[in-house]
Amino acid sequence: MQALTTWHEPTGVLGTLVAEGRGRALALTGRRAALRTAAAAAPPPADFAAALRGSGVAVVAEIKRRSPSRGDINPALGLAERVLGYAAGGAAALSVLTEATRFGGSADDLAEARRLVDIPLLRKDFLVDPLQLVEARALGASAVLLIARAVPAAELRVLALAAADQGLQSLIEVRSERELESALEAGASVIGVNNRNLETLEIDPATSERLVPLIPADRPAIYESGVVGRRDVERAAACGADAVLVGSTLSAAPDAAAAVRALGGVPRLGRGA
Repeated sequence: MQALTTWHEPTGVLGTLVAEGRGRALALTGRRAALRTAAAAAPPPADFAAALRGSGVAVVAEIKRRSPSRGDINPALGLAERVLGYAAGGAAALSVLTEATRFGGSADDLAEARRLVDIPLLRKDFLVDPLQLVEARALGASAVLLIARAVPAAELRVLALAAADQGLQSLIEVRSERELESALEAGASVIGVNNRNLETLEIDPATSERLVPLIPADRPAIYESGVVGRRDVERAAACGADAVLVGSTLSAAPDAAAAVRALGGVPRLGRGA
């Protein structure tokens, strides 16, 4: 892998989202004691990484009402119907966006999803402070998304350790060899390769084709962004992905269960196959 290079603040859309994430983290400080109490009382989280290890490419189905790249996707999305439909369709895990301004999510979505299903839940947000991980545990998350590009490597390690202290697994998202090295050094439970550049919002599937084969076989690898149909899942399998994370396509589908089933059953080939 490439040697680590100097990190610089993210720009574009990601830069804005990270800055807003820091503001939300600051707003949590007055609730620190209550969040710690709630996190300590939360049931043991489901095993997110293990759920991605079936014979087929696992589907991580996402709750996403809108996005910076597409605008409104399904602003009237009914959470309970969507969550139960995803589970009925065979989703291995759910990804719940809790960012409100650009994705239409909320912390309440995550807490409600936890009440509805027992499968692993990923909190997807722009998490930059350990207190946000305490909040994730209190809300019922099994795992949290950490974006390698969002923070310096040393800060990424702090966040991954803070997640582990809460009993949470960390899905660390990468887009380069340098970021993959940082994710592995941070102790990522799962590695996600995002085909979308969050700074420019452009998608390039070659990103996963280049990076997924480099991920050690002991870490589940998730192919993120650009999955529209079964052929895209097959493309993910061909580069060695264990799972796909699908947001816009599933959130827009009229029948949540049928949409998940349509993506399932693609054999998992493993790295180096």
